[in-house]
Amino acid sequence: MMTIGIDIGGSTTKIVGVHHGKIIQPLVVEANDPVASASGAMGKFMSVNKLDFNTLNKIMVTGVGSSFLDDHLLGLPIVKTDEFKALGYGGLFLTGLRKAIIVSMGTGTAYVKAHGNCIRHLGGTGVGGGTIAGLSKIMANLSSIDSIIEAAGKGRLDLVDLSVGDISQVLIGNLPETITASNFGKVSDQANRDDLCKAILNMVFQVVGMMGIFAARTEKDQDIVLSGKLVDIKQARETFSELEKLHDVRFHLPEYATYCTAIGAAISSAGP
Repeated sequence: MMTIGIDIGGSTTKIVGVHHGKIIQPLVVEANDPVASASGAMGKFMSVNKLDFNTLNKIMVTGVGSSFLDDHLLGLPIVKTDEFKALGYGGLFLTGLRKAIIVSMGTGTAYVKAHGNCIRHLGGTGVGGGTIAGLSKIMANLSSIDSIIEAAGKGRLDLVDLSVGDISQVLIGNLPETITASNFGKVSDQANRDDLCKAILNMVFQVVGMMGIFAARTEKDQDIVLSGKLVDIKQARETFSELEKLHDVRFHLPEYATYCTAIGAAISSAGP
């Protein structure tokens, strides 16, 4: 029997099946209405995987949109689970770690401490995917995330950001001269929309990464698990790799990071 995990966000719904500890074909469905999104995701998942409702053991639902559902979905009973609990379980499951800081990069960013069955919400920041979309719209007249990423790939940070090398002729501690001293601290008249998009991504990923590092230090952890669709962006991986070299932490970017919370929901009734 398979357990279904559904994570209903503000604009997308992620769904995944877990059967004997194995992940079954995760999917994403976009819709503004959470009920329609959840129903569409469930129907698509069953169709794509050629599944019968009789093969389902349990449907676990989480995310901000889950509050709009009643106790049934497509006539089947559902169980709602706490989003932070699901995030923590999912992060440990995907990495095989016993304890870690788990980061969910969505419209904003959330941080939880996960240690076995103990999941604790540490806090969060409004800086995230919504920041990228909003600033890119205002500053570069781009709203599509694919267009933003494409533009950023051609941009130059040195035309927008102030680096340590710009303000000092000698090394400052262990900081390389290319590290950012001030985001948007040196915006050149020559900077174009590609440069601005690159700087926006750089700022968001640096903020998310550094807050994860501060959380890890406070909780005496070294492992930080990154989840959410933003993990797949090349510049995100590059930024986290740079931060990892500067600080005594390990960033984990697991396969299925986009579906971390949905996976955690599926396994949350039994624990990691």
